[in-house]
Amino acid sequence: MLFILLAISEAGFGQQGNNQAITSYLRAAHEAQSRKDYAAAESSYESAIELRSDIPELWANLGLMQDALGRYSVAIQSFRKSLLLKPDLYVPNLFLGIDYIQTNHAQQAIPFLVKAESMNARDPQAPLSLGKAYLRLKEFTAAKDAFSRAIVLDRRVSSAWFDFGIAALNTVEADAWKLSAKNAHSVWVKALFAESLREELRFKEAISEEQAVLSIDPHFPCAHSELGFLYLAQQEDASALGEFAAEPGGCPLAGLGRARLHIDTGENAEALATLKILWEHDPGFVRSHISLLVGGLTPERSTAFSAFLEKESGRGGLDPDLSASLLAGMRGAPQNIDGFALAADGHGSETRANAQEAEADAHAGRYGRCAANLAIGISKESDHELLLLASCSFMTGDFGLSAAASDLLARRPPQDLAALYWSVKANEQLASLAFDQFDRLEPESERTHLLLGDMYRQRQRYEQAESEYETASMLAPRDPAPLYGLARAYFHGSNPDKALDDAKKALEISPNDPDINLLVGEILVSLHQWTQAEGYLKASLGAKPQMLPHLHALLGEVYNNTGRLQDAISEFRMGLASDEDGSLHYQLARIYLRLGNKAAAENALQVTKELERRRSERAVIAVQDSSNVMQSDLP
Repeated sequence: MLFILLAISEAGFGQQGNNQAITSYLRAAHEAQSRKDYAAAESSYESAIELRSDIPELWANLGLMQDALGRYSVAIQSFRKSLLLKPDLYVPNLFLGIDYIQTNHAQQAIPFLVKAESMNARDPQAPLSLGKAYLRLKEFTAAKDAFSRAIVLDRRVSSAWFDFGIAALNTVEADAWKLSAKNAHSVWVKALFAESLREELRFKEAISEEQAVLSIDPHFPCAHSELGFLYLAQQEDASALGEFAAEPGGCPLAGLGRARLHIDTGENAEALATLKILWEHDPGFVRSHISLLVGGLTPERSTAFSAFLEKESGRGGLDPDLSASLLAGMRGAPQNIDGFALAADGHGSETRANAQEAEADAHAGRYGRCAANLAIGISKESDHELLLLASCSFMTGDFGLSAAASDLLARRPPQDLAALYWSVKANEQLASLAFDQFDRLEPESERTHLLLGDMYRQRQRYEQAESEYETASMLAPRDPAPLYGLARAYFHGSNPDKALDDAKKALEISPNDPDINLLVGEILVSLHQWTQAEGYLKASLGAKPQMLPHLHALLGEVYNNTGRLQDAISEFRMGLASDEDGSLHYQLARIYLRLGNKAAAENALQVTKELERRRSERAVIAVQDSSNVMQSDLP
C-alpha cells in the first residue's frame, strides 16, 4: 500500500507545496512502520489526509496503523472511508472484515470478506477470516468450508487447522445433541454411545450398548464386527471370532478382525493374505482403519508382525503402499491427512454410476469406487444416494466427503437420524486429523496443551489433565479456557475449593461466559452455598442447549433448599433429561410429599427406582472395565 502511495505522490498531488509535504509525511510513516512505531505512523497518515482526504490508499494505510494499535472501531471508520472512494481495494475489504470480527460484529464482516476472497483467491487470510466469522455465528459447515479453502492455499497456516478442528467438534456436539433430542433411544444414538465408551476404554459397557444395537436392528451396518473388536479388547477371542463370522456380509471390518486374530496367534502370513484382499478392494478402507487392527496388540506380536512385513517387503512380494501404511500403523504414526479435503460437485470420476452399482460396490467393500461415482453432482442426489455416499466415503477414509454428504441430507426435511449419525462420525475424524496437523505445526502451543488437558479430563485422568491445563495457562495467562479446564479437572477430581478458585479467575477474564458461570454455580451448589450459586446459574442461561437441563436441575436444587418449592418443581421438570441416577426424581418426590401430592410423589419414586436399577447395572460393568484396565496396566 505504501509503495502505491509513493507512486501517486511522484505523479503529483496538485500544488507543489502539498506534494512535498505529503511525500514527507509518507516517508515519516514508512520509517515509523519499520521500527513498529504505529502511533507515529498513524499521526503521519493523519497529517497527509488533512492535505488530501480524497486518496483512498491514505485512508487504508491509516486504518492499518489503527488496526495494529488495536483501535479496531476507529480503523473500521478509516477503511470504510477508503472503500467509499475506491470500493475494489483488496486490503480495506479484508481488514474491514477482520476488524468487524474483532468488535463482535461477525455478520457485518461476511460481505467484506467474501468480496476480498473473490478479489484475491491466492491469499489464505481472506477465507481464514471468513471462517472465523462463520464460527462466531455458529454456522459450522460454512466455517469448515472456508477454513478448508485457507488450508488448500497454504497447509502451513496452523490456525486454519486448529479452527477447522474447532468447527468440526462443534458440528459433532450440535448434531449429537439433535440426534439424542429427536430419539434418545434410537439405534443410531446407541451405536455412537458404544463408540464413545470404547474410546474411554469402558469395554464392558460398550459391549452392552453394542448388543443393544443388534437387539434393535440385527442388520445395523458392521455392528457384529464392532462388537467383535470390543471382545478382542477384552481378550475374548472366541466371542470375537463368532461376531466376525456372524457379520451378514458387505462389511470388511469382519475381515480386518480376522486378520487381527491371525496376528494374535502368530499366523502372520494368513493375516497378510487377508489384508492384501482388503487392500485390493479398497486401500482407503485399510489406511483409515489401521488403528482398529493394531489397537491393543502386545509388543511381542507387534514386533513379530512388523518384522514379517519388512521381510516380505524386502522380497518384493508386497505392495509398497500397503507395506508403508501397515508399518506406519504399527509404529503408531498419525493418520494420513488425505481424508481431510471437503467435497464439491465434480469430485470423483467423470461418469456417474447409478445407486444400484454403488450399492454393489459398497457390498463388495469397494467403498472408494462407490464414493467417487456418487460424488458427482452431490447437491442433486436423492436422500438414499446421499446416505450411501456418506457411509461409503466414511469407510474409505474420505471424511470430508462424508461430512458434506451427511450435512446436505441433514438439512433436508424431515431431518434424517442416519445423516446425523454419519455427520458425527465424519466430523470426529476430521477434527482429529486437523488437530494432529496443528500439533505437528505447533507442538508446544497453548492450544496443544489445552487439547491434551481435555482429552485426559474426559478419560478421568485428572492429574495429567491438571498438568496440561497449568502449562497452557502459563503459556496464555489471559486466556480463560485453560483455567476453565483446570477448574473442571479439580472439580471432578473432588477438589471443589481449588476448582472454585480457578473458575473465578477464568470469570475475571471473561465475566459473561455462560459456561464459566455455570461451572461456578455448580461448584457453589456442591458446597451448599445456595444463595451465591443462584446469580451465577442465572447468568449462564445462554449456555449451549445440551447444557440447559443440567442448569435447570441445579437451579431446582437452589430453589428447593431456599424454600421456593413451586419454582423448584418447575426447574426440576425442565432438568429431568439430565437425571441419570434418579436423584432429581427423588427430590421431586420429596417436594410433592411436602405439598401433599402423594400420587405425584409415588410416580416420581417409581422412576427413581428404575433409574437407580439401571445405574447399578452400569456401575457393575464400569467396575469390571476399570479392573480390566488396571490389570492391563500391570507389568
